[in-house]
Amino acid sequence: MRRLGSVQRKMPCVFVTEVKEEPSAKREHQPFKVLATETINHKALDADIYSAIPTEKVDGTCCYVTNYKGQPYLWARLDRKPNKQAETRFKKFLHSKENSKGWVPVEKNNKQYCWHSSVVNYEFEIALVLKHYPDDPGLLEISAVPLSDLLEQTLELIGTNINGNPYGLGSKKHPLHLLIPHGAFQIRSLPTLKHNDLLSWFEGCREGKIEGIVWHCSDGCLIKVHRHHLGLHWPISDTYMNSKPVIINMNLNKYDYAFDSKCLFNHFSKLDNQKFGRLKDIMLDV
Repeated sequence: MRRLGSVQRKMPCVFVTEVKEEPSAKREHQPFKVLATETINHKALDADIYSAIPTEKVDGTCCYVTNYKGQPYLWARLDRKPNKQAETRFKKFLHSKENSKGWVPVEKNNKQYCWHSSVVNYEFEIALVLKHYPDDPGLLEISAVPLSDLLEQTLELIGTNINGNPYGLGSKKHPLHLLIPHGAFQIRSLPTLKHNDLLSWFEGCREGKIEGIVWHCSDGCLIKVHRHHLGLHWPISDTYMNSKPVIINMNLNKYDYAFDSKCLFNHFSKLDNQKFGRLKDIMLDV
């Protein structure tokens, strides 16, 4: 299968959208909604949307893996408008205590990027990744993946304190963070590309209990539709991701290193080869 596209810019909606003067269900204090019409966006047609690969849109923080000072690093994007207030906060953060706890921020194109060390061990250049189990698409797997395998890829960081934790991972006392490569969860039973058919799929299909859909087009273009575009609520209580069993693949014996007792890698190593009914059932010994 071809390598799927990476998120580098804002993705257009698969449908032409219109603004309605009603309070937004997506953003607090936003007095309008952006809703999809029944007309397919010309950008989607130009990208040959009908031949694209549909995947689950995961609700997390967009990340990117690239080399930095000769070593692969994970960078998490934090959008900030380039104003004086944002610049002051950024400089304050550089000299704060938080900066000594595994965060290294830089600025690029008026945005702030930083990497979070809880899901990456930089001594061995490995990351905690959630994806489908290779031999069973109905089973999820949490494993340690070499950062070199993720180079120049975008991912979603999901976790306890990410976007309200829509996937119910752990708690503040038992935090859990994982990386998901973009396009990792392909959609197998998508209906025809019509407004009402997609609306019915989101409302009535088990596989439709997701935040949205991202189509990966052959030219690298990415097209999306969010539940909010169809007037549907997100987050929801029973997501499709949490309907699948998950297995832990975290044998760290090949690394001649005593992992910190508090790090996620160490906690997952104690659960190596264990299977859980869903992500919510994973309890870390912390």
